[in-house]
Amino acid sequence: MTSSDIWRLNATDLTALTRNKDISAEDAVKSSLDRMQQVNPDLNAVVEDLSDEALTRARNLDKAVANGAEPGPLHGVPVTIKINVDQKGHATSNGVVALKDVIAPADAPVVRNLQDAGAIVIGRTNTPEFSFRADTDNELHGRTNNPWGRHISPGGSSGGAGAAVVAGIGALAHGNDIGGSLRFPAAANGAVTVKPGLERVPAWNPSQKTERGLLAQSMSVQGLITRSAADLHLSMPSLIAPDPHDPFHVPMPWRGTAGEGPIKVAFTKDTFGYALHPEVDRALDIARDSLVDAGYHVEEVAPPDVFECGRGGYRALMGEVLTLLKSDIEAAGSQTIRDIFEVYFQEFPPITGTDLIGMLAKRSHYAREWSLFMQNYPLVLSPFLPQPFFKPDRDTEGAEGVHEVLGCAVYSYAMNFLGLPAASVPALLANLPQGPQPINVQIAARRWREDMAVDAAAAIESRVGQMCLPLWDKMSASA
Repeated sequence: MTSSDIWRLNATDLTALTRNKDISAEDAVKSSLDRMQQVNPDLNAVVEDLSDEALTRARNLDKAVANGAEPGPLHGVPVTIKINVDQKGHATSNGVVALKDVIAPADAPVVRNLQDAGAIVIGRTNTPEFSFRADTDNELHGRTNNPWGRHISPGGSSGGAGAAVVAGIGALAHGNDIGGSLRFPAAANGAVTVKPGLERVPAWNPSQKTERGLLAQSMSVQGLITRSAADLHLSMPSLIAPDPHDPFHVPMPWRGTAGEGPIKVAFTKDTFGYALHPEVDRALDIARDSLVDAGYHVEEVAPPDVFECGRGGYRALMGEVLTLLKSDIEAAGSQTIRDIFEVYFQEFPPITGTDLIGMLAKRSHYAREWSLFMQNYPLVLSPFLPQPFFKPDRDTEGAEGVHEVLGCAVYSYAMNFLGLPAASVPALLANLPQGPQPINVQIAARRWREDMAVDAAAAIESRVGQMCLPLWDKMSASA
């Protein structure tokens, strides 16, 4: 492999070389930066180029290792950080023009944990305003494009992260997820991710002036988007390192105990009245067969009511948003985001006042139902979206657009309300009339067992392959 091709390496393969000193951290960073210069102008995934900082850090890491320092588990791995998380000396704009000069006084725990492990931040990635769309565009930095083509949204809110990592800009991409913001970009771009469970990854922004609402705290999680499931096993143990700034973080090891016998998987195609597209149906069959071939015991069985739980949970979140965030959106948001939120409130009528307190109490009921169900079925394989991923700006097209983008995504935000981990992995590259696009499925797991969800994603990936490979061929052919 030539130095110019190092960017193609997954983090797992790259660290095997950097830790053994076969490749320097500087070489790894240079290759990713070259790739960024090549493809990012068309994608607008990275909106702050940190080339100079990255090269300086890489050289310092190389010197330290040359002088006898032990390389970290992510030594020399290029990574991107989403612009809604604090990185010292850089703007935490959250995609909002009015916040463009909010400079972080210190690193958020996820940034520090990645850097402590030896990762090197090469850029900061785009997000929609207030990080509250399943698409990525804003008046501050503009639209992020999907590397598969302009016929697909890049997803959101971690759309810049998903587009960057799949296109080869860094081996790891940081993102976060309050209702699907890791999994939407993974599905849109053909990447792999796991939404961690409640309090699995420490979270805090040193620049914040007030604490987030209770549901935002409990539904939002930090995570990573990758090209390969193996890279999640490599990187997540570093990401979950404890930090005292998050007093509710649960410091559990990444790997749980192995169970006896084949792991039982509940398999469902139920989309609660939303039409299931034939290609999504086919992707689910491929994912099921992949797990069966890998030794899992897969049964078609209905999990507890996802629709009631998911819709109720998101309506409760909208009640909190209406109470705590709406004034900020009205004051600092564009007309586009204000219009979208008005339709959100129609699609998900906000639960407020006494009813909101009641729904917060009922959350335990839903979580208990799932906990009991998962005693028998530690994993649940389901659709992520019932249809192939939507086009850019679909959520600006009124009630019908928001319904297609978020209304039908109950398998997504239900997992946030429950606080359960959920992986997203490609199971099919569909050739649709508008162009090729990946189809991802979701694998939910028992509480604290992100590792099991990632194992299952790896089993599916081993059969389907990594979506980045045909994408890179496509990008090269069109260059």
